[in-house]
Amino acid sequence: MNDPLSPQSNDSQKRLLVALLLSFAVTAGWMFLFPPPPAAPGADDAGVTTTGTTQDAGTTAQAAVLPPSGDGTPPTGTPSDATPPPPARQVELMRKESVYRFSSQGAGLTEAQLQGVKMREQHSLTLAQGFQLLVGKEVPPAPQMNLAQPVPNEPLPLSVTIEGQSPLARNVPYAVEEKKGGESESITFTGRQGPWEVVKVLQWPREGFELTYTIQVKNTSGQPQNGELQVHYGRAIDPNFEHAPSFFGGVGNLSRSACWVDEKLHNMNPGDDKPEDTKGQIHYFGINQQYFLSALYPLDGPRPGHCILTATPTARQVTAAFPLSVGAGETVTLRLGGYLGPKDPDLMAVVPGPELRQAAGLGETVFHPKLEDTVDFGIWAVICKILLGIMKFFHGLTGNWGVAIILLTVVVKLVLLPLTYRSMVSMEEVKKLQPRMEEIRKKHADNREQQNLEIMKLYQEAKVNPLGGCLPLLIQMPVWIALFTALRNSFDLYGEPFFGPIWRDLTYKDPTYLLPLALGISMIITQKMQPQMMDATQAKIMTWFVPGIFTLTLLQYPAGLSLYIFTNNILSIGQQYGLRKWLDRKNKPQAGGGTPAVATAGGKRK
Repeated sequence: MNDPLSPQSNDSQKRLLVALLLSFAVTAGWMFLFPPPPAAPGADDAGVTTTGTTQDAGTTAQAAVLPPSGDGTPPTGTPSDATPPPPARQVELMRKESVYRFSSQGAGLTEAQLQGVKMREQHSLTLAQGFQLLVGKEVPPAPQMNLAQPVPNEPLPLSVTIEGQSPLARNVPYAVEEKKGGESESITFTGRQGPWEVVKVLQWPREGFELTYTIQVKNTSGQPQNGELQVHYGRAIDPNFEHAPSFFGGVGNLSRSACWVDEKLHNMNPGDDKPEDTKGQIHYFGINQQYFLSALYPLDGPRPGHCILTATPTARQVTAAFPLSVGAGETVTLRLGGYLGPKDPDLMAVVPGPELRQAAGLGETVFHPKLEDTVDFGIWAVICKILLGIMKFFHGLTGNWGVAIILLTVVVKLVLLPLTYRSMVSMEEVKKLQPRMEEIRKKHADNREQQNLEIMKLYQEAKVNPLGGCLPLLIQMPVWIALFTALRNSFDLYGEPFFGPIWRDLTYKDPTYLLPLALGISMIITQKMQPQMMDATQAKIMTWFVPGIFTLTLLQYPAGLSLYIFTNNILSIGQQYGLRKWLDRKNKPQAGGGTPAVATAGGKRK
């Protein structure tokens, strides 16, 4: 047995003490950096216009009849006073574009799985998987996009609660009545707790990504009831399929809790300091991801209330809360529209669509929530839309978005050809000044400031613009940024492949890194072909260091952007070679020792 007073025992005790202190410090730091979310705010007693004791005329399904309590009156009191709830019933509803699954316990979604090849999570392929695809091996596809994955121990998506003196819990059991067939289908949930009877009717056309959601709240007591009606939408997140954007880590594809209040769209990202509570006229709310959207909006126009946004690494949640005031025996109705699908501007621009309006019996004067504004191109919107228009045209001709990007590159090159020609002429003029520039550098080797002054004076005397060779690159930069913005926002390009099994998503990085490496090599060749207008050190930086940094940056960026820049470099190499041959032939001395004829500004030759 070891002596407890031995040096070895003392060292072990010290290490144990240090380990305990470190564990305590880590735990305290974690609790400080990631405190538990605060409880939802209390009820607001502001009033809501009532609709009387009858159901809203827009409701097409009848509420299922609930059994009365033992004395023949509606059940009252807390959940513990009532009989044990029946087992939760699962309801599955199949659509062409999606599959919905509901639970009668809380009357909310347990799944909203989109169908189709493009309706998948973005697959994070490893380097090994990329080379497996390169040699023809199969890699399991990413799972279908699920827009309603429940968050553990939180209200189900589409569930409702009431806060106030007479609360309604999130897990109230509901009776279920389904209606299938015809132009539309619907499901009706009916639940009771305390003084409340809640009837929820969901209706949707056979095709599309839309639905209507009618919530009727009846006060079955003999006293007026005030509180706050809360509509919940949450989504559990698998970190394996989402990542935050970073300069060297790619564009990211995080989901964000979102709510459009008044004239502003509020988004909350994971890692924000605290949950955001916004008040005003609510236009819509839900979960906003890069290429997909889950949104609910008041069908009758913006409604006063407030949104509670929370976002953690594994969950995004939004609660829209509306003031509730119901007289004895009266019913209030909240009509919501919903869109759970891809962020396709053409689809979102007509929400609510004609099929939904017809299926729900809605007129033409229905509130349009402007969901298309969630596709945010920022300050590059004009250029992005032009580029997307050109690519859509070429995609219509070729059926391949990668080929469309290549043809877009050719179009941009042709448009910039006159500028490229003037740029090469300017560089050739600078090249002629190189001997005199070397003399200036040697003469003022110890005075860099004087060097620059003398060289600039030389440029002025020769009437040469040293930046002329940079103009095509400077003009290309906005095109690159706009294309990058389009790739990270446009659902048209999401999940679209190029040739072969490797580049099967142009909005995601090349998993083999072959395309950005080829881009870097082509950039080095392009730099070497250009006339050198700087000293040897600066030339090495431009030839080797800049392409290296550019390549490292693009390793994690969309393959579509690498494809564009690589194609641009290949075209630039051919363009420089052809223009240089043409300029050499033009400037070649004529037979007899004369100089070539030069056109003057007036069109005469001398």
